[in-house]
Order: sequence, then C-alpha cells, then structure tokens
Amino acid sequence: MGEDHHEALKTEPYYWGTTPEDEYFDLHGIKSTKSFYTSPRGVTLFTKSWLPPNNHPRGVIFMVHGYGNDISWTFQATTIFLAQNGYACFAVDLEGHGKSQGLKAYVPNVDLVVDDCLSLFNFILSQNPTFQNLPKFLYGESMGGAICLLIHFKIPTLFNGAILIAPMCKISEKVRPRWPIPEILTIVARFAPTLPIVPTADLIEKSVKVPEKKITAVSNPSRYNGKPRLGTVLELLRVTAYINGRLSDVNLPFLVLHGSADVVTDPQVSMELYELANSKDKTIKIYDGMLHSLLYGEPDENIEIVRGDILKWLNNRS
Repeated sequence: MGEDHHEALKTEPYYWGTTPEDEYFDLHGIKSTKSFYTSPRGVTLFTKSWLPPNNHPRGVIFMVHGYGNDISWTFQATTIFLAQNGYACFAVDLEGHGKSQGLKAYVPNVDLVVDDCLSLFNFILSQNPTFQNLPKFLYGESMGGAICLLIHFKIPTLFNGAILIAPMCKISEKVRPRWPIPEILTIVARFAPTLPIVPTADLIEKSVKVPEKKITAVSNPSRYNGKPRLGTVLELLRVTAYINGRLSDVNLPFLVLHGSADVVTDPQVSMELYELANSKDKTIKIYDGMLHSLLYGEPDENIEIVRGDILKWLNNRS
C-alpha cells in the first residue's frame, strides 16, 4: 500500500459501504435517531443516538469525538457495539466538526464547547425521564477525553464514571509543532487565529495501523484534512496544560485506555492521570504496541480486546 493511501479514496456513503444507515442499524439490532440541537449560545449542533432494541438500557453514555473527527463515520463502530450490548449512546459533532456549525476544525474556546455538551446532555436527560435513575457515563476519544475531564471539573457529581480513550491530557512532543516557536504562533494567532498553517505530522498516518483502515479513515467526507488552525492549536495547548495541572482533582470512577506506541497523545500522561487522580475507583490499561486509534485503526483482534475491556468495566458499574 505504501505512502500513497490518500490516492485510493473510497467513495461509499458510509464507512461500512453502501447499505443505507437505517437498514444497517436494523441488521445490527439497534435503533438510531439524528437531529439538530441549538445550544444556549446559538450554535447549531448535529446529534445522534444509538439505542438498544428493547428500550430498557443498562446505562446512558454521552460520547465526545476527537479533533478533526465526527460522529457519522468510523466513530459509529463503537456506538453500535455499545448499543447492541444494552447502552443508550448519545453523541454530538462539536463546533467546527462534522455537520455542526462553525469553520471546519476551528475551536477557539474549548470552555464554550464544554458548555454546549453539558446543555445537550441535560436536554437529553430532560426529554427521557427514564434515564434519570440509570448510571450515566462520559466517553471521550483523544481531545474528547480532555473535554470529558473538563465536563467533570465543571459538574463533578453529574456522571457515574468516564471512559477515556487515549485522552489528550497533554499533546505528545512527537506531534507538537516545533516551528515556528509557540511565542511566534501566539502573536500571529492574535491577528489570524483561523490560519491553517501549523506544521504537524499526518495524524491518520500516525494513528491508524491497518493500511485498508487508513483508506477508510481518509475517505470520511466530513473529515478535516487541512493543517491545524493556529487558534485551535493554541487553545488545545492551553487546555491540556490546564488539565495537566488538575489531574489530582479528578475524583469520578474512570477507565483510561492507551496504546504504548501512541505518538499523538502521550501514554505516560495517562499513567500520571491514573496515579494522581483522587478517584477511589480507577482503572488503566496500556496496550502493548497499539497506536492512537484503539477502537478503529487496529487489527480486529486488538479492537475486540479493547471493546471487551470497556464492556466489562461498564457492566460492573451498571
């Protein structure tokens, strides 16, 4: 396959191929809904649900995707799996991602994104009174893991636990921009925060192990494939520094999962989170040799292991 995997884009409408979405969900024994939600600050956000067939979920999971990603492509592989196993899953395309409002991959203020997520999650709970008495979990991948921790800091008692997949508690030195120096970036960002000029490595190349899956990942019609925007990078550096300084304030039950070979987010920082967090119920799994995309980019047998660990953790707390 070599380095030219970007040339061989797939053109199917879904990551699984051409089967219409409703039909695909029926085949997998789940229900799904999609809608647009306008947050209190007036941002229109695309949301989806994936629900168990019996309408009697064991728990509710609020899910947050990573940078440049969205909820309509391979992210759904995990939501379908969790719904099949009895969990009601809800997710949203964050501002500037997927089908939601905003300049592609421009996230000037993560705190506002946290508020968007919280208002949506509370709205979902208000619309589904039966969920009130169920265990409620956060789930976040990469940048989404950081957002889950920020949600927890904001309302520490709202959720019964969190699943953090390769959380971005610090941007790995291996993909951090080396040129120009952050001070210059900061000055330029004041005048041109949306400029897509930050030189970083190709994240899919560094995240996804299986060559065929790289082709599927880059074929996502909603994916942002440009260089990271100045304002987004500075905001993520700010947020990760903030989280890194508050690891000991984490006190909800959590499962943190990371690949030992991840060069996008640092597995060492997940180990620090595990060690420093004040949570009485905390679990960490570092998977030898796995990369950043634990739930899609690995060989299927590795994905089965990771999924199994997530399900076991959830079932023991539901």
